[in-house]
Amino acid sequence: MTNEEGEEDEDLREEGIRVESSDGDFFEVEKAVAIQFQTIKGKIEDDCGNNEIALDNVTSNILSKVIMYCKKHSEFTLKDTIENEAMTKDLKSWDENFIKVDRMTLFDLFQAASYLNINGLIDLCCQAVADLIKGKSPDEMHMILNIKNDYTPEEEEEVRSENSWAFK
Repeated sequence: MTNEEGEEDEDLREEGIRVESSDGDFFEVEKAVAIQFQTIKGKIEDDCGNNEIALDNVTSNILSKVIMYCKKHSEFTLKDTIENEAMTKDLKSWDENFIKVDRMTLFDLFQAASYLNINGLIDLCCQAVADLIKGKSPDEMHMILNIKNDYTPEEEEEVRSENSWAFK
C-alpha cells in the first residue's frame, strides 16, 4: 500500500495481525490488508490489544476468500487504477473470476463483507446476486434467495394490485 506521496508504507507491510475465524483457525494478515476490514480498522490503527482479533461471524473458508480479495485489492491504489487502464481491467477480470462461486458461498461472502464492512466486496457480492435474479419471476427469486413466501393468497393479491406497476 502506498502513502499520499506514492511511497511504500513499510509499517503496514511489515506488521501483521492474527485474525481468528469463528471455527478457531488463525490467519496472519498484513496490516495493509487487514485495514480494509473497516469493522476492525480502528483497533488496528489505534494499535489496541495484542494484534490478535477474533471474528466470530466468519468461518475459515470464507475468511480465506475475504483475505484473498483484500490482498488483491491492497495491491492496487486508487492512483494506479485511475492512471493505468490495463490494471483496472485486470482487477475487474480478477473480481469477475473471484465471485464465480456457488450460491451459498456467495451469500456467506456477502454476510462476511457486511460484517467486516468491506465496501468493494459488498458491491461485488450485490452485483453477483443481482445478476442471479435478473429476469427471474418472483417465485424463482424466492427459490434462489431462499425466501419463504408467508403471504396468504389474499395478501399476495393485495400486494400485487398495489404494486401492479412492478409486475408489468
